[in-house]
Amino acid sequence: MNPDIPLPSQKYRSALVSGRKVLRFTFAPDAEARATIAQALDLLELPEFSFKGELVPQGRADVLLRADLAALVVQSCSITLAPVRSKLSDHVEVRFDHDYVEPSAEDWEIPADDTEALPETIDVAAIGIEALALALPLYPRARGVEFSEVAFAAPGVEPIKSEDLKPFAGLAALADRLKKPEDPEV
Repeated sequence: MNPDIPLPSQKYRSALVSGRKVLRFTFAPDAEARATIAQALDLLELPEFSFKGELVPQGRADVLLRADLAALVVQSCSITLAPVRSKLSDHVEVRFDHDYVEPSAEDWEIPADDTEALPETIDVAAIGIEALALALPLYPRARGVEFSEVAFAAPGVEPIKSEDLKPFAGLAALADRLKKPEDPEV
């Protein structure tokens, strides 16, 4: 994600939610905002994007964000650079704790849920854009395209193949030679 590109935001004060009613939201950026998001995420196009959900009070001061992401993205094929369209959907849950304590390095474990400190404002657009970035295919491929091996070498030199670079590739041949005694020279 390019940090130099100013992204759209949609903020809600946490005080409006904590200990009160559920606050429903929809982040559905217009074409200009989607183009900005596409540029920040290095997408060719972002024709559709919505992040709909709710901020739910949990106890007296904590807040739970539950939302569904839906997007249509166009990325470059990782092999041919041809445009690849992908339909994405994901469910996001983030718990904001008022009394959140950052775990020490010794106590740190991967938490079962996504928990963060309760900020003064919750930016649902930033959370939605982050969820979109995490949902993107890492290596999109155009239909029918497969990765194949390409080998280059100077004229008269046999190119190295990926099989030759495997550390145990020659062990089978070596084992066969050790099993068969060589013919004595006469």
